[in-house]
Amino acid sequence: MPEPVVAAATPPTPPGSAVLDSAHVGDIRGALGTIRMADVGERRSWRGRLIALLAIVGPGLIVMVGDNDAGGVATYAQAGQNYGPSLLWTLVLLIPVLIVNQEMVVRLGAVTGVGHARLIQERFGRFWVSFSVGDLFVLNFLTIVTEFIGVRLAAGYFGVSPYLAVPLAAVLLVAVIASGNFRRWERAMLVFVVGSLLVVPLAVLSHPAPGAVARGLAVPSVAHGFTSTAVLLIIAIVGTTVAPWQLFFQQSNVIDKRITPRWIAYERADTVIGAVVVIVGAAALMIAAAHAFQGTAAAGHFVNAGQVAKGIARHVSGAAGAMFAVVLLVASVIGASAVTLATSYAFGDVFGLRHSLHRRFAEARVFYGSYSAMVLVAAAVVLVPNAPLGVVTTAVQALAGVLLPSATVFLLLLCNDREVLGPWVNARWLNLVASFIVGVLLVLSLILVLSTLDSSLNVGLLFAVLTGVMLLCLLAGGAVMTLRQGDHGAPPVPRAERMTWRMPPLALLARPRWSRGRTLGMWALRGYLGVAALLLVVKAVQLAGVR
Repeated sequence: MPEPVVAAATPPTPPGSAVLDSAHVGDIRGALGTIRMADVGERRSWRGRLIALLAIVGPGLIVMVGDNDAGGVATYAQAGQNYGPSLLWTLVLLIPVLIVNQEMVVRLGAVTGVGHARLIQERFGRFWVSFSVGDLFVLNFLTIVTEFIGVRLAAGYFGVSPYLAVPLAAVLLVAVIASGNFRRWERAMLVFVVGSLLVVPLAVLSHPAPGAVARGLAVPSVAHGFTSTAVLLIIAIVGTTVAPWQLFFQQSNVIDKRITPRWIAYERADTVIGAVVVIVGAAALMIAAAHAFQGTAAAGHFVNAGQVAKGIARHVSGAAGAMFAVVLLVASVIGASAVTLATSYAFGDVFGLRHSLHRRFAEARVFYGSYSAMVLVAAAVVLVPNAPLGVVTTAVQALAGVLLPSATVFLLLLCNDREVLGPWVNARWLNLVASFIVGVLLVLSLILVLSTLDSSLNVGLLFAVLTGVMLLCLLAGGAVMTLRQGDHGAPPVPRAERMTWRMPPLALLARPRWSRGRTLGMWALRGYLGVAALLLVVKAVQLAGVR
C-alpha cells in the first residue's frame, strides 16, 4: 500500500502548490546554516549573501563531487595511464555541459517542488517514465556496484580484506542516511567532499610537466590515434562526468532541502562551484596517472584503480599511492550515497511514497528500505571472485554516456513546458546549447556503434563527417524554430513575480500533446540507444577478452 504523504511534524503544503510531501516545506536547514521559511528579504551586503550561500550550498557541490566517484576515479586514471595528458581537453569541454544540464534541474526542482521522475510521469505518461526510470534503475544499480568495486580496490591497497571492508562500507552508508536528519546527512557528505580534495596534492606529487598539461587542456587530440577504444573511453569520461543520475538527484535534493525560486541564484552558484571542483579533481587525477606512468612498462596498460594506486606508489612515492587509494575510497562512499539516494528519490516519485531525508525511518520505510536494499545487494555482488573489475567500471561509465541523450531530451522538454515552469522556461540560446550537447553525444555513440561493427573504419574521418552533419541539422532546426516561435514566448515577468511563481498542482495542468514527428523521433532515439547499449556490451566483452 502506498504511504500517505502527510506529516503532523512539518508545515502543510502551501495552497495552490504542486509540492506533494509536507516534509519538503519549511526552513532550509543546511550543513552550514539555516534560512527560515519566512525569510524572503534581499541580501544586499556581501556578508549577508555569503551567509545565505553557505546555508544553500550542498545539492550542487555534492552532486558534482559525487560524480567523481569510484568509476570516475578509475576512468580518469585510465585516461591518464593509457593516453597521457592528451585527453584533458575533454574535461574543459564538459564544464558548460555540466553547468547547463544541472542548472535546468535546479530550476525544475525549485519552481515545481516535484521530482524529475514524477514530472516525466505526469507530463508524458507512465509508458515513457517506464523507459526513463527503468534505464535509471538499471544504470544506477550497476553504478553502485562500481562504487563497491572502488571500496574493494582501495581496501586491498592497504591490505584489508574485501570481506571486511565492503560490508563495513555498506553499513556506514545505511547508518548515515537512516538517521532521518537532512542536516546530519549533508554534513557527512561535505566531510567526504573535503576528503576528495587530496587529489590536488596528489597531482603535485606526480611532478607534472606544465607544457604537456597545457597542451592537453588546449589542443583536442588523442595520443596513439582516434580509435574505437579511445572513443569508448571518451564516452566513459562524458558518462562519468555528466551522468543521468545527477539530474534525478539534484532536482530531488533541491526539493528536499526546501529551496524555492527565491534562492535559485544561490543554488546556481552552488552548482557552478561544484562544477569547478569536479573538473579540477578530474584533471588532477588524469595528470597524476599520466605523469606517474609516463615512460614505464605499465603506460597504456590500465587494469583497474587498485593497480593504479600500486603503480603510483612504485613510480612516485608510497605517500602518493596511499593518497590515491584514500581518494578512491572517499569517492566510492560519496558516490554510492548520492547514486543510491537518487534511485530512492525516483522510486518515491513514481510510486507516490514518502521520500525525504527530513523523515524518520518509521515515516518512510519504503524510501529507506529501498536505499538499504540496493546498498546491501550491490555490496554482495562485488564480493564475487575473479570479476574483470576494470572493464566493468569503464563499461558502466560508457553506458551512462550512451543513455545521457535520452535523459537530456526529457529534461529539455520539461524546461520548455510553460505549464511546468511558467516564466522560468529555457531561453532559445539555452535550447540550442543543450541540443548541441545531445548531438555530440549521439555522434560519439554512433561512432562507437559503427566502429564496433567494422573495426577497419577511419574513426577520425567518421567523427568529422558526422559532426558536420550534426551541425547542419542543428542550424536547420534552429532556423525552423526561430521562424515558428517568433519571439519565443510571453512578455517578461517582473522579478518579484518570478521569485514567487510556483507550478500549480499537477492535476490542474493540461497534458502536453506530442506531434507525430516528435513521437517518431522519440521512438527512433529510444531504439537507437538500445542498439548502442547492446553494442557497448559487445565492446566491453571484447576488451575483457583482450585482458
